[in-house]
Amino acid sequence: MTRILIADDHAMFADGIASILQAEADIEVVGRCLDGPSAIEFLKKDKKVDILLLDVNLPNMSGIDVCKKVVEDHKQTKVLAISMFNEESFVTEILNNGAMGYILKNTGREELLKAIHTILGGKSYFSKDVTQTIMKGLMKNRKGGNESSKKALPKISRREKEVLDLIIKEHTTQEIANQLFISLKTVESHRSNLLAKLNVRNTAGLVRIAIENNLLAKSN
Repeated sequence: MTRILIADDHAMFADGIASILQAEADIEVVGRCLDGPSAIEFLKKDKKVDILLLDVNLPNMSGIDVCKKVVEDHKQTKVLAISMFNEESFVTEILNNGAMGYILKNTGREELLKAIHTILGGKSYFSKDVTQTIMKGLMKNRKGGNESSKKALPKISRREKEVLDLIIKEHTTQEIANQLFISLKTVESHRSNLLAKLNVRNTAGLVRIAIENNLLAKSN
Protein backbone atom coordinates (compact mmCIF):
# COMPACT_ATOMS: atom_id res chain seq x y z
CA MET A 1 0.00 0.00 0.00
CA THR A 2 1.36 3.39 -1.02
CA ARG A 3 0.86 5.98 1.71
CA ILE A 4 0.45 9.57 0.48
CA LEU A 5 0.36 12.86 2.35
CA ILE A 6 -1.13 15.91 0.58
CA ALA A 7 0.15 19.39 1.44
CA ASP A 8 -1.90 22.12 -0.24
CA ASP A 9 -3.51 25.27 1.16
CA HIS A 10 -6.51 25.02 -1.16
CA ALA A 11 -8.83 22.68 0.75
CA MET A 12 -11.15 22.03 -2.19
CA PHE A 13 -8.23 21.05 -4.45
CA ALA A 14 -6.71 18.83 -1.76
CA ASP A 15 -10.08 17.13 -1.23
CA GLY A 16 -10.40 16.53 -4.97
CA ILE A 17 -6.94 14.95 -5.18
CA ALA A 18 -7.69 12.83 -2.12
CA SER A 19 -10.93 11.56 -3.71
CA ILE A 20 -9.06 10.53 -6.86
CA LEU A 21 -6.34 8.72 -4.93
CA GLN A 22 -8.60 7.02 -2.41
CA ALA A 23 -10.42 5.32 -5.28
CA GLU A 24 -7.21 3.38 -6.00
CA ALA A 25 -6.90 0.04 -4.24
CA ASP A 26 -3.13 0.35 -3.74
CA ILE A 27 -3.10 3.95 -2.42
CA GLU A 28 -3.95 5.34 1.00
CA VAL A 29 -4.18 9.09 1.67
CA VAL A 30 -2.89 9.35 5.23
CA GLY A 31 -3.42 13.07 5.71
CA ARG A 32 -3.99 16.55 4.32
CA CYS A 33 -2.04 19.61 5.49
CA LEU A 34 -2.86 23.22 4.70
CA ASP A 35 0.59 24.71 5.32
CA GLY A 36 4.29 23.82 5.42
CA PRO A 37 4.84 23.46 9.18
CA SER A 38 1.85 21.11 9.45
CA ALA A 39 3.36 18.85 6.81
CA ILE A 40 6.69 18.75 8.65
CA GLU A 41 4.96 17.96 11.97
CA PHE A 42 2.91 15.21 10.36
CA LEU A 43 6.04 13.55 8.97
CA LYS A 44 7.71 13.68 12.39
CA LYS A 45 4.84 11.62 13.81
CA ASP A 46 4.27 9.32 10.84
CA LYS A 47 7.49 7.85 9.49
CA LYS A 48 5.80 5.68 6.87
CA VAL A 49 4.72 8.26 4.28
CA ASP A 50 5.89 7.11 0.85
CA ILE A 51 5.06 10.26 -1.12
CA LEU A 52 4.46 13.86 -0.15
CA LEU A 53 2.31 15.53 -2.80
CA LEU A 54 3.55 19.06 -2.20
CA ASP A 55 2.19 22.39 -3.40
CA VAL A 56 5.10 24.69 -4.29
CA ASN A 57 3.34 27.72 -2.78
CA LEU A 58 2.35 27.17 0.84
CA PRO A 59 1.69 29.66 3.67
CA ASN A 60 4.02 30.00 6.67
CA MET A 61 6.72 27.87 5.02
CA SER A 62 7.30 27.62 1.27
CA GLY A 63 7.01 24.32 -0.53
CA ILE A 64 10.67 24.64 -1.48
CA ASP A 65 11.73 24.89 2.18
CA VAL A 66 9.44 22.01 3.07
CA CYS A 67 10.98 19.90 0.30
CA LYS A 68 14.50 20.64 1.51
CA LYS A 69 13.55 19.67 5.09
CA VAL A 70 11.84 16.47 3.99
CA VAL A 71 14.79 15.37 1.86
CA GLU A 72 17.18 16.01 4.76
CA ASP A 73 15.15 14.48 7.59
CA HIS A 74 12.76 11.98 5.97
CA LYS A 75 14.71 10.19 3.28
CA GLN A 76 12.09 7.45 2.97
CA THR A 77 9.55 10.04 1.73
CA LYS A 78 9.69 11.05 -1.92
CA VAL A 79 8.47 14.52 -2.92
CA LEU A 80 6.20 15.09 -5.90
CA ALA A 81 5.75 18.83 -6.41
CA ILE A 82 2.46 20.14 -7.76
CA SER A 83 1.75 23.71 -8.82
CA MET A 84 -0.30 25.94 -11.05
CA PHE A 85 2.93 27.72 -12.02
CA ASN A 86 5.00 26.37 -14.90
CA GLU A 87 7.90 28.77 -14.38
CA GLU A 88 11.56 27.86 -14.69
CA SER A 89 12.50 29.46 -11.36
CA PHE A 90 9.97 27.38 -9.39
CA VAL A 91 10.78 24.15 -11.22
CA THR A 92 14.55 24.53 -10.95
CA GLU A 93 14.51 25.57 -7.30
CA ILE A 94 12.42 22.72 -5.98
CA LEU A 95 14.20 20.12 -8.11
CA ASN A 96 17.53 21.41 -6.82
CA ASN A 97 16.19 20.83 -3.31
CA GLY A 98 15.35 17.19 -3.90
CA ALA A 99 11.88 16.86 -5.44
CA MET A 100 11.63 13.82 -7.72
CA GLY A 101 8.84 15.18 -9.88
CA TYR A 102 6.88 18.28 -10.84
CA ILE A 103 3.36 18.23 -12.22
CA LEU A 104 0.83 20.96 -12.90
CA LYS A 105 -2.51 21.35 -11.17
CA ASN A 106 -4.36 20.87 -14.45
CA THR A 107 -2.95 17.33 -14.58
CA GLY A 108 -5.56 14.63 -15.13
CA ARG A 109 -6.14 11.51 -13.07
CA GLU A 110 -4.13 9.18 -15.31
CA GLU A 111 -1.05 11.40 -15.35
CA LEU A 112 -1.23 11.94 -11.59
CA LEU A 113 -1.21 8.18 -11.02
CA LYS A 114 1.55 7.73 -13.57
CA ALA A 115 3.67 10.35 -11.79
CA ILE A 116 3.15 8.65 -8.44
CA HIS A 117 4.06 5.18 -9.70
CA THR A 118 7.06 6.55 -11.61
CA ILE A 119 8.70 8.21 -8.63
CA LEU A 120 7.83 5.22 -6.43
CA GLY A 121 10.01 3.27 -8.84
CA GLY A 122 12.88 5.66 -8.18
CA LYS A 123 12.58 7.67 -11.40
CA SER A 124 11.78 11.35 -11.94
CA TYR A 125 8.54 12.50 -13.52
CA PHE A 126 7.58 15.83 -15.08
CA SER A 127 4.45 17.00 -16.86
CA LYS A 128 5.00 17.48 -20.58
CA ASP A 129 4.76 21.27 -20.28
CA VAL A 130 7.21 21.23 -17.37
CA THR A 131 9.68 19.16 -19.39
CA GLN A 132 9.53 21.78 -22.15
CA THR A 133 10.18 24.52 -19.60
CA ILE A 134 13.22 22.66 -18.26
CA MET A 135 14.59 22.11 -21.78
CA LYS A 136 14.13 25.77 -22.71
CA GLY A 137 16.00 26.78 -19.58
CA LEU A 138 18.86 24.41 -20.38
CA MET A 139 19.11 25.68 -23.94
CA LYS A 140 19.05 29.31 -22.79
CA ASN A 141 21.78 28.69 -20.23
CA ARG A 142 23.87 26.77 -22.74
CA LYS A 143 23.51 29.52 -25.31
CA GLY A 144 24.35 32.18 -22.72
CA GLY A 145 27.34 30.17 -21.58
CA ASN A 146 28.64 29.76 -25.11
CA GLU A 147 28.26 33.45 -25.85
CA SER A 148 30.02 34.37 -22.61
CA SER A 149 32.87 32.00 -23.41
CA LYS A 150 33.32 33.52 -26.82
CA LYS A 151 33.51 37.01 -25.35
CA ALA A 152 35.75 36.06 -22.45
CA LEU A 153 38.11 33.84 -24.41
CA PRO A 154 38.51 35.23 -27.94
CA LYS A 155 40.77 33.47 -30.38
CA ILE A 156 44.11 35.27 -30.08
CA SER A 157 47.04 34.30 -32.30
CA ARG A 158 50.49 33.52 -30.89
CA ARG A 159 51.91 36.75 -32.35
CA GLU A 160 49.05 38.82 -30.92
CA LYS A 161 49.74 37.32 -27.49
CA GLU A 162 53.39 38.30 -27.82
CA VAL A 163 52.43 41.87 -28.72
CA LEU A 164 49.90 41.97 -25.89
CA ASP A 165 52.51 40.73 -23.43
CA LEU A 166 54.92 43.52 -24.41
CA ILE A 167 52.20 46.18 -24.34
CA ILE A 168 51.36 45.17 -20.76
CA LYS A 169 55.07 45.39 -19.89
CA GLU A 170 54.89 49.03 -21.07
CA HIS A 171 57.11 48.65 -24.14
CA THR A 172 56.74 51.33 -26.83
CA THR A 173 55.60 50.49 -30.33
CA GLN A 174 59.18 50.86 -31.58
CA GLU A 175 60.53 48.59 -28.84
CA ILE A 176 57.91 45.95 -29.66
CA ALA A 177 58.81 46.15 -33.34
CA ASN A 178 62.50 45.77 -32.58
CA GLN A 179 62.06 42.87 -30.18
CA LEU A 180 59.74 40.91 -32.46
CA PHE A 181 61.52 41.91 -35.69
CA ILE A 182 58.37 43.32 -37.26
CA SER A 183 57.45 46.75 -38.64
CA LEU A 184 55.79 49.58 -36.70
CA LYS A 185 52.78 49.23 -38.97
CA THR A 186 52.46 45.52 -38.11
CA VAL A 187 52.63 46.29 -34.40
CA GLU A 188 49.88 48.87 -34.74
CA SER A 189 47.81 46.39 -36.76
CA HIS A 190 48.12 43.76 -34.03
CA ARG A 191 47.21 46.32 -31.38
CA SER A 192 44.10 47.39 -33.30
CA ASN A 193 43.07 43.76 -33.73
CA LEU A 194 43.48 43.14 -30.02
CA LEU A 195 41.35 46.16 -29.10
CA ALA A 196 38.61 44.96 -31.45
CA LYS A 197 38.72 41.29 -30.37
CA LEU A 198 38.71 42.08 -26.68
CA ASN A 199 36.12 44.85 -27.07
CA VAL A 200 38.13 47.51 -25.22
CA ARG A 201 39.24 51.03 -26.12
CA ASN A 202 42.68 51.46 -24.63
CA THR A 203 45.72 49.83 -23.05
CA ALA A 204 44.11 49.79 -19.60
CA GLY A 205 41.28 47.71 -21.04
CA LEU A 206 43.76 45.34 -22.68
CA VAL A 207 45.54 44.82 -19.35
CA ARG A 208 42.31 44.07 -17.48
CA ILE A 209 40.96 41.60 -20.04
CA ALA A 210 44.33 39.91 -20.48
CA ILE A 211 44.73 39.30 -16.74
CA GLU A 212 41.14 38.17 -16.23
CA ASN A 213 41.33 35.64 -19.07
CA ASN A 214 44.96 34.53 -18.81
CA LEU A 215 45.79 35.68 -22.32
CA LEU A 216 49.42 36.56 -21.68
CA ALA A 217 52.17 34.74 -23.51
CA LYS A 218 54.10 32.31 -21.32
CA SER A 219 57.52 33.53 -20.21
CA ASN A 220 60.51 31.64 -21.47
